[in-house]
Amino acid sequence: GGGGNSHPGIAVVDDILSPRALHRIRRLLLESTVWYQTKMPLRFGGYAGAYIDDGLHDRILLRLAFELNDALPRIMEGHPLKYLWAYKYDSQYTGINTHADQAAVNVNLWITPDDANLDPDSGGLVVFTAKPPSDWNFEMYNADADRVAEEILGPTKYANVTVPYRSNRAVLFDSMLFHHTDAFRFKGGYENRRINLTILYGEMQRSGG
Repeated sequence: GGGGNSHPGIAVVDDILSPRALHRIRRLLLESTVWYQTKMPLRFGGYAGAYIDDGLHDRILLRLAFELNDALPRIMEGHPLKYLWAYKYDSQYTGINTHADQAAVNVNLWITPDDANLDPDSGGLVVFTAKPPSDWNFEMYNADADRVAEEILGPTKYANVTVPYRSNRAVLFDSMLFHHTDAFRFKGGYENRRINLTILYGEMQRSGG
């Protein structure tokens, strides 16, 4: 289900959580006090982060991470849980800069109710389809956004799959693909803040092409 356009290495799954699990995870992320990381607004986007190794390890999140791994053997085989975090954003922002994650599989799951989203065509994730060359290292990926744009994304005219925000929608993709949060406008107020949960599995697969 989900986004109309598909591409190898990118999948969209709607209604991934049961209503009960979604409600419990939403309440947990609203009420939890483990949002210890503040990203400075101008440089990083106005958002706070919570991480599995710094308090974000409630049993329901761990169960979700392991169940996803079990439920998708074709994608997840050989890729155990690596990391998990959540980000909570200001109501209007550009989100996170273009980056890749050091893993094999990235799962991005959106938690905030749809009625908070003022523009249903946006607010989700932009995943670029060009893969970096096999001799790039991870530091090069994320340290030099201009170089990424020029050498990797530019030649493909920034070919991408843009997946609009929907509550309880998950985007699964090859972590080597560069991506960034789409621009978004959500209603004001704490309960309307855009929340995404990210789960990483496995190690980055370095292969040519």
